[in-house]
Amino acid sequence: MNLTTKDWLTSAEDDLLSAKTLAVDERLTNVASFHCQQCIEKCFKAVIEEQNKPSIKSHDLLRLQLIANIQLSENEMILLSIINEVYIDSRYPGDLGLLPHGKPTLSEIEVFIQFCETIFYRIKDQLFQLPSMD
Repeated sequence: MNLTTKDWLTSAEDDLLSAKTLAVDERLTNVASFHCQQCIEKCFKAVIEEQNKPSIKSHDLLRLQLIANIQLSENEMILLSIINEVYIDSRYPGDLGLLPHGKPTLSEIEVFIQFCETIFYRIKDQLFQLPSMD
């Protein structure tokens, strides 16, 4: 695994930890959801990097998932689509991490975090099983 791939995974893990830390406070569910989106984005970018594909300057999880060729179940694709909605080029602090219906609930964040953990560990395991490119 190359160094940039490892850096993407480390950063993804930091976002996962951040989401978990923030998920206990209902006031911070929007920020926790943003970290979930970032975790998945960085996981997909780690795969793209390891595949030696050109870096993609996109935050669209659906696009990145296709480029990385990550296979997801129908339910996982639904969750990915929902989490994809939380990323915006925010100009105002109150817009960060919101879903179309508003601030995520604590129970929604719990589901998001479980999904992020699944994606993170699946990709980490997959990448660590590849022959080293160092």
